[in-house]
Amino acid sequence: MPRPHTLRARLTAGLVVLLAVSCAAVGVAAVVELNGFLTGRLDQQLRETGERFPASLEHGGTRPSDLPQSRKGDEDGDGDTRRQTVGTFGARLVGDTVTNAAVVGSSTGAGAQNVPLAAADRETLATVPADGRGHTIDLSALDDYRVMAVRGRDGDVLITGLPTEPVEATVHRLELVAAVVFGAALAVAGFAGALWVRWSLRPLSRVAATATKVSRLPLSSGEVGLWPRAPEADPRSEVGRVADAFNTMLGHVEEALTKRHASEERLRSFAADASHELRTPVASIRGHAELALLHPGPVPQKVARALERIEAEAARMGEMVDDLLLLARLDAGRPLERLPVDLTRLVLDAVTDAQAAGPGHRWTLQLSEEPVTVPGDAHRLHQVLANLLANARLHTPVGSTITISLETEDGTAVLKVHDDGPGVAADVQPGVFERFTHGDRRRTEGVESGTGTGLGLSIVAAVAEAHGGSVALESVPGSTTFTVRIPAGDG
Repeated sequence: MPRPHTLRARLTAGLVVLLAVSCAAVGVAAVVELNGFLTGRLDQQLRETGERFPASLEHGGTRPSDLPQSRKGDEDGDGDTRRQTVGTFGARLVGDTVTNAAVVGSSTGAGAQNVPLAAADRETLATVPADGRGHTIDLSALDDYRVMAVRGRDGDVLITGLPTEPVEATVHRLELVAAVVFGAALAVAGFAGALWVRWSLRPLSRVAATATKVSRLPLSSGEVGLWPRAPEADPRSEVGRVADAFNTMLGHVEEALTKRHASEERLRSFAADASHELRTPVASIRGHAELALLHPGPVPQKVARALERIEAEAARMGEMVDDLLLLARLDAGRPLERLPVDLTRLVLDAVTDAQAAGPGHRWTLQLSEEPVTVPGDAHRLHQVLANLLANARLHTPVGSTITISLETEDGTAVLKVHDDGPGVAADVQPGVFERFTHGDRRRTEGVESGTGTGLGLSIVAAVAEAHGGSVALESVPGSTTFTVRIPAGDG
């Protein structure tokens, strides 16, 4: 039987079980008490009857000589049945041998009737102690009897018995009545208890419903107002205290989320504004450096080298500003283009560019026979490919093999970039797609010094999510795989 899961079901089941145990205890006690009482009445009746009937069997089946003359006409050699209840059993034993056994007949004037005893019945009668107490035995010819044995005047044993069938019938009737009454009481109590428990737990059900509504709110996506509140209940009850504590907790959570959202908004605004404001001076620095390098007159070598470094760093800073602006736009939820994009063509172009940038690496392509097309922004998806390939090239030694595969699985374009480099450390992997996260020393050891800003993989993740997809990393020493999934629906 499955266990109930809800608190209401468990309380109702517990109530019914406790009531059933109580009813069973009352029923068993009543049956045992009634059976003992009726059995005691049988024993009392046996004491009052005495050994008259079995003693009359002592004379070979004749009645005693003191039988009144008015009863002489009833003599038939069956024993003295005066004042004997119908069904009374009498037996005489000499030693362990039953010499006589009879039972009072049910017909008027029938007297006593001899009882044919089997060997087992004779052994049972022989084991009855002559202690003047009642004992229950089972005779094959007469069923269950309550018997009492006493010693006669001649040293024999006289046994008197009465049938237990009336007692058993009364007890069985009580058992049936108790079963019917208690069963009906359990059914009514179970139904009424279920209604009562349901009514009592209504405030708790409302708290649970409110908690369910709160759990379905997108707490991680921007500004959230936790408007659901648990209904107020009696603060003196356990449910009332739970509801009050739950509402207080929701207030704290809402306040914390509001502060976090405001802080994130300020940070995003600052990043966007700073990036926008930096574009002009960075472009100006780069332009002046290029202009200085184009001066026709002689320029000292050190000055020329310094101008070249200024130009390179200005270009790098410009790329960083562009990346920050892109992340700021994606954070703000600005929509990207949704046009059909041939990912196969983008992969071929990105790998061609990567081969030119890293001729010392071995580049391998695994493409499906049919072109893979997804709806999206071609420029941003190309940026995803370029960032992944640049990451694999910059963080693996020369001679490493980089494999790019593209296929469609269940309506999703799956792009994988795999390399056999040193891998990403386990402690770095959880935050590898966060901003300004750089590879660990083991991954960059023995490779060219990178010029990465720590924004490449975060852009990959942001662009993939903006397209409704995802990116994942699996890395162990000697095997690193970045997997990008983009829904390949109709553009």
